[in-house]
Amino acid sequence: MKFNLFYFGYKFGTLSGINVIIGQPRAISKIKGLSAKVSKRNLNFNTKKTKEILLEKMILETLNPMHYNITNVVPEAMPAATVPILLLMGFLFLIWNYEETSSIPGPCYCMGIGALISHGRFLWMGVGNACNYYNKIYGEFVRVWISGEETLIISKSSSVFYVMKHGHYVSRFGSKLGLQCIGMYENGIIFNNNPTLWKEMRPFFTKALSGPGLVRMISICVESTTDHLDKLEEVTTELGNINVLNLMRRIMLDTSNKLFLRIPLDENAIVLKIQNYFDAWQALLLKPDIFFKISWLYKKYEESVKDLKGAMELLIQQKRQKLFTVEKLDEHVDFATQLIFAQNRGDLTAENVNQCVLEMMIAAPDTLSVTLFFMLVLIAEHPKVEEEIMKEIETVMGDRDVQSDDMPNLKVVENFIYESMRYQPVVDLIMRKALQDDVIDGYPVKKGTNIILNIGRMHKLEFFPKPDEFSLENFEKSVPSRYFQPFGFGPRGCVGKFIAMGVIKELEEEIEDKKVLGCVSTEDRVAENQNVLYDGHPKHM
Repeated sequence: MKFNLFYFGYKFGTLSGINVIIGQPRAISKIKGLSAKVSKRNLNFNTKKTKEILLEKMILETLNPMHYNITNVVPEAMPAATVPILLLMGFLFLIWNYEETSSIPGPCYCMGIGALISHGRFLWMGVGNACNYYNKIYGEFVRVWISGEETLIISKSSSVFYVMKHGHYVSRFGSKLGLQCIGMYENGIIFNNNPTLWKEMRPFFTKALSGPGLVRMISICVESTTDHLDKLEEVTTELGNINVLNLMRRIMLDTSNKLFLRIPLDENAIVLKIQNYFDAWQALLLKPDIFFKISWLYKKYEESVKDLKGAMELLIQQKRQKLFTVEKLDEHVDFATQLIFAQNRGDLTAENVNQCVLEMMIAAPDTLSVTLFFMLVLIAEHPKVEEEIMKEIETVMGDRDVQSDDMPNLKVVENFIYESMRYQPVVDLIMRKALQDDVIDGYPVKKGTNIILNIGRMHKLEFFPKPDEFSLENFEKSVPSRYFQPFGFGPRGCVGKFIAMGVIKELEEEIEDKKVLGCVSTEDRVAENQNVLYDGHPKHM
């Protein structure tokens, strides 16, 4: 009787497969021998079933591991270190292959090495340059890591618009220890990453920067600008050069003080303290926790923060004393007064009050001052644009001073301001954190993901006819809001954007009309005599 090998392979394929894998040639040869023995034996099988049962018993007996010495399979002398090494290699291999694959472009994780490199690049190049680097290499929607946390860098207009629009992106992100050092961790509104506390404090800023405050700002700004232009010797160097940036900072600090605090202060001292505070803010924002373990590394930044906070606390204390002694309280109600009253009611803490006043006082002297400085430089580099601006100012205003009613009629000035903020932005990044799982333009975004909106790059990618040039043609036609967002928008848009635009327009017109800064209106003198002294740099907020 001939034995059916096909049936045998199907019936006992699992057992024979094991032997083949571990390499038991004897077992295979014995199985083959069994089939020969069966055919040689002249046994009388009554049924096919009986034949199969007998054959199965013979095979199982042959495959019994007790018939073999395990040392024939595993070598007797294996080095003691081999097993741990093999286990370690297997573990590393599993980790390598366990990395979560992502559909979002960006550098690989590589067991954490890629995350360290990406964070190091931010610390080395700066936030803005690092964002532009990754967007240039990987596209307008990129995944990187900061402090081990997944971070998205977005410069695509549709994605940027989506993030700004929705309320589950109102939180900020940054180094906890760094934000604690500068007083912004769950405090104030600029980098407060606690949405609940941020919502409690924002109404104080909204009220101060709109309505009657917006109207009063024009007259106060005109008055302050005139006063400081009459004292140019205070911002003139020994070589006879005008420190334009310092002039802008002093004007903005004086305007902010007259609007929101109304306590006499030393402008030069406070301006210097504000500059040092911003340097500390930018330096500490994304530093790893280990940085704060080494005191000598961050000590100078800590001292800079203490200097400004101490000065602000003294001014606020003077404000409290003034409110306590005045006869007509209504005449002294302002931003600081509202905060102090809220503290008296138990709605805010003293720390909340101090930080909110500090943030209100530093915003304009830095961001707006640098913005105005860049505008003056651009005017100096583009004399034809200056001619257009002067022609419009003379047509609309004549010989009188600027008024709030003039603003809507100054279209060339407005286009110049917009183009300046597009071409040379001061704040070119917006940092957010996802508060829930979401999908942005088809990409999955997990709760807790950090997001950097690279609006500076976005403004030079889409819509504008001359994106890489400074040209008023870029704003000759109406620009849809999704393509141009210098102040952001949505629930966490810049609360002071309307008052900022008013201040910029007024100062630009006042300075051009007075012609006091004519020294910066020609390229040769800017380059050769360095009439504009710029000691600042764009702040990434």
